[in-house]
Amino acid sequence: MTDTAPIPAPSSGAAVELPADAYPAGSRYANDDLRPVPLAERRWTTYNFVALWIGMAHCIPSWTLASGLVALGMDWRQAVLTIALANVIVLLPMLLTGHAGPKYGIPFPVLARASFGVRGANLPAMVRAAVACCWFGIQTWIGGQGIFVLLGKIFGGWADAGEVGGYPWTLWLCFLAFWVLELAIIYRGMETLRRFENWAAPFVLVGAVVLLIWIANKAGGFGPLLHEPSKVGWGADFWKVFFPGLMGMIGFWSTLSLNIPDFTRFGKGQRAQVWGQTLGLPTTMTLFALMSVLVTSGSQEVYGAAIWDPVALAGRTDNVFGLLFALVTVFVATISVNLAANVVSPAYDLANLAPKVINFRTGAIITGVVGVVVMPWKLTSTPELYIFTWLGVVGGLLGTVAGILIADYWIVRRTVLDLADLYVAGGRYWYTGGWNWRAVVAFAVGGLLAVGGSYSTLDADGGKAGPFPVDGLVPVLKPLADYGWAVGLGTSLVVYLALTAAGRRTAEATSGG
Repeated sequence: MTDTAPIPAPSSGAAVELPADAYPAGSRYANDDLRPVPLAERRWTTYNFVALWIGMAHCIPSWTLASGLVALGMDWRQAVLTIALANVIVLLPMLLTGHAGPKYGIPFPVLARASFGVRGANLPAMVRAAVACCWFGIQTWIGGQGIFVLLGKIFGGWADAGEVGGYPWTLWLCFLAFWVLELAIIYRGMETLRRFENWAAPFVLVGAVVLLIWIANKAGGFGPLLHEPSKVGWGADFWKVFFPGLMGMIGFWSTLSLNIPDFTRFGKGQRAQVWGQTLGLPTTMTLFALMSVLVTSGSQEVYGAAIWDPVALAGRTDNVFGLLFALVTVFVATISVNLAANVVSPAYDLANLAPKVINFRTGAIITGVVGVVVMPWKLTSTPELYIFTWLGVVGGLLGTVAGILIADYWIVRRTVLDLADLYVAGGRYWYTGGWNWRAVVAFAVGGLLAVGGSYSTLDADGGKAGPFPVDGLVPVLKPLADYGWAVGLGTSLVVYLALTAAGRRTAEATSGG
């Protein structure tokens, strides 16, 4: 079945509510977590979305983003500029995909059914879930490391414990404890998460400011890092680092540009999600990057070396109260970002895979297990692997999905969806056996161009610094690899629109004949 028949068009911003009897109660493509949020329960305000982004942005990985760029040769101005620009760019698809949330009350995998098909939506949902599971593992490992360092400073001897798998058993204990606590919180549902983010955001912000004031006081200023010149200048060498770095920074939040409807579905209206995200994302990430540079520069003045890791820096103090404050701040910051960014999405995505078997809570537990299995301690081993390989490839694939969602929802459908048909077989979004082959082709073409040229650079010893061939997986596509997110988004958008237009012309010609 093709999707060609017109449907009544509600006003573009008007919220839509699905009657309880709009589709069969026993539909295999629905459960309580995937059904549209009732209008009465859409109550997130602008502050809730601002708090959500502050809570997610103020974490150890985002603090160290600037350090990765500086390690690649940029000075602090170039690093902060790159991060600021990346977050302004990624905000646009964030707002576009987020629109469906307040209007229809649906999560990301249900929105994807409109373009990929009721069954086909599992393809982008599983890609997004796999990425989130990896991120969950990364953040949990980093959070466990932070607790390990600070508790070791307080109690002593932790780093000298016997090793298991190359790490002290006490580090594994911190990792496990942190993992259990995270899942215990998210298991209580989205309302508990909203309340947690509301107070976590200002708490973590205060923690970052306290760290800045502390190091500035000890350094008598902000240190020499602010005066260090760029190793790549502003010429050709800069652009070789800038574009892959920019795509990597976009890739950092490209995950949320897909599943932001998982949160905006609880919004009071479009104004709340638009202003909340605009005020919360680019400003927070830019200021946080600037603060990380100032604090790190101060650490270079005090300790003779730039300490980019905030946990390692906080561990330099001998004040027990300061250590405990740092411990709680790391605890709250990492839980805040990890639950919101990396558990909510795969929980919904996995529920979409088998709605009658997996609910939101079961999906969250599965996410936690997979996050350990992927061995996150290996994904953040070097700046090159972290920025170029992991974030770059992830950004390319997710940009491809974003292009299809935006093309379908905004250009093909003009934001108008038949809400009930998203939950049944045989409706307008069933296409062929539940799959829209046009979306699959657009995804394949966009994904190939975005990540097909992925390559590894050479390290200082002339060895390969990454898992890909130096000449790229597909050598002819190597020039596109540094622009993966933009290439994936643009290509998939154009291919999907072209195939959809051709399909409609064919359908019109057939019906006319």
